[in-house]
Amino acid sequence: MVPLSWYLALSAVLFTIGVVGVITKRFMCIELMLNAVNLTFVAFSSYFGDVTGQLFVFIVMTVAAAEAAVGLGIIIAIFRNRESLNVDEASVLKF
Repeated sequence: MVPLSWYLALSAVLFTIGVVGVITKRFMCIELMLNAVNLTFVAFSSYFGDVTGQLFVFIVMTVAAAEAAVGLGIIIAIFRNRESLNVDEASVLKF
């Protein structure tokens, strides 16, 4: 059995990598930060024998999926109006 401290250490490393990525303008690292928190929730849930942490993980994953769906919708709207996915052309979201 793996001790709880290993899970928490891995979660801290993942969260730190995510924070560094967000600071350097890579917004996909927010997902890495969310997964680090999910790992912490599941680790504590397993350690205490409670399912509350797993329920929080389910909620966080639902929000992340909704975020991805909104992002995809924005990309599709930009492509339909500008007929290009070039980031330089889509710097202003006014159509």
